[in-house]
Amino acid sequence: MTTVTMSVSPHRRIGPVPRRLFGGFVEHLGRHIYTGIFEPDHPTADADGFRQDVIDLVKELGVATIRYPGGNFVSGYRWEDGVGPRESRPRRLDLAWHSIETNEVGLHEFAAWLERVGSDMMLAVNLGTRGTAEALDLLEYANVPGGTALSDLRREHGRERPFAIDMWCLGNEMDGPWQLGHLDADDYGKKAARTAHAMKLMDPSISLVACGSSSSAMPTFGDWERTVLRHTYEFVDYISCHAYYEERDGDVDSFLASGVNMDRFIDDVVAAADHAKALAKSSKTVNISFDEWNVWYMNRPPEGAFSGTGVDEFQYAPRLLEDQYSVLDAVVFGSLLISLLRHCDRVTSASLAQLVNVIAPIMTEPGGPAWRQATFFPFATTSRLARGVAVDVDVRAGTVDTTQLGPVPDADAVATVDEDARTASVFVVNRARTGERTIEIDVSQLGDVQISEAHLLADEDLHAANTAAEPNRVTLGELAGVTIVDGILTLPMPRVSWAAVALSW
Repeated sequence: MTTVTMSVSPHRRIGPVPRRLFGGFVEHLGRHIYTGIFEPDHPTADADGFRQDVIDLVKELGVATIRYPGGNFVSGYRWEDGVGPRESRPRRLDLAWHSIETNEVGLHEFAAWLERVGSDMMLAVNLGTRGTAEALDLLEYANVPGGTALSDLRREHGRERPFAIDMWCLGNEMDGPWQLGHLDADDYGKKAARTAHAMKLMDPSISLVACGSSSSAMPTFGDWERTVLRHTYEFVDYISCHAYYEERDGDVDSFLASGVNMDRFIDDVVAAADHAKALAKSSKTVNISFDEWNVWYMNRPPEGAFSGTGVDEFQYAPRLLEDQYSVLDAVVFGSLLISLLRHCDRVTSASLAQLVNVIAPIMTEPGGPAWRQATFFPFATTSRLARGVAVDVDVRAGTVDTTQLGPVPDADAVATVDEDARTASVFVVNRARTGERTIEIDVSQLGDVQISEAHLLADEDLHAANTAAEPNRVTLGELAGVTIVDGILTLPMPRVSWAAVALSW
């Protein structure tokens, strides 16, 4: 058995843990909205057509802010289609996902759903096929209390008080050739700057997110951030990051090291943002909104919902991107949460993409059950336990040689400390594929602490997953054998596992 040693010091502060770090993402894509969160004929549906079983699971997941309505979808979306009497709303062709959009769920309905799950809205504006004027119209409709044409129209539609949306995305993945209205960095930066300036004139209290690169693998990565921020630095508060990870060609070690890739991506974007800050001679710091992240098997054969051959292929709520997640996926997912917490001084907002059915921790069947995927457990546990201030953990581990990232530590960890509540939490991943690891963590600097909770995600079968037939095949178990003696917290962790331990004093 190999021993890995770590130490936690409350003096190695990273920054306050922002609740927005535990955000989600709901897009009009596949079965996310329709038969996902909204299914009027479902046995659990409430008076507005929302599935109560899904509401309960989203609340358990603990998402603070939810980005909406896309994603690629937003670049062809007319927000006006989703307001007013439902019977008068148009059916549209969604070109992003080759689907029929009925607009049964729009801004008002989604805001009502957010109130049920206890989350705030993060709204994206269409800078693909639309521009500054339409973004201002939406902001007026959403945030102005009354006395103007569009704010009064909102009131006529049944919403007296404004939606008071604080955080707004200036388009989505505008660097991607797949995006409707795709622009180069210079043209997008100018368009985003014009829109941001105008939106801040209308509502100076809002926070704005400029599109960063849709992946660190994009050929324009780095130069895109520098160019966009050169135009927008004065007006925006965030630059976005998007990253998805998957096991490719059986390269499990590189997949398990995905958190290292995320760390490097964040560091590179921080460097670009700070370079732009120096050039702008600004006292303001632009932070990162990591508003799309997850495990996503993009290279698996698609479900065959569309091939792009004609409008007769467009479907209503097709089954798209319904990845089934294994224990291996969930361990990697937990390690990505560790990376986000480790950078919470600059990554102050993040959105798990997505929430229901579409590359999601929650799955449903029309008219049937809802269940938790394996990735549900590390998110729900970290969201619940990570409080106070994130602190860096000194990790002294062995290394694993990976094809994509070179030598990486075979274990990783981060901690949070809430001195007011007299609690702390430690989150640990064992990346090693063979043999159990004993993780010894020196927590003596926290004082006389006791173990409150200890959870483990692991399975002999790394490919075990939850399904409609076996919704509880993978669960979060109790970490057996965890002890604390003379300030040393000892965790016996099996191969490829993730753990969370809560402490109190």
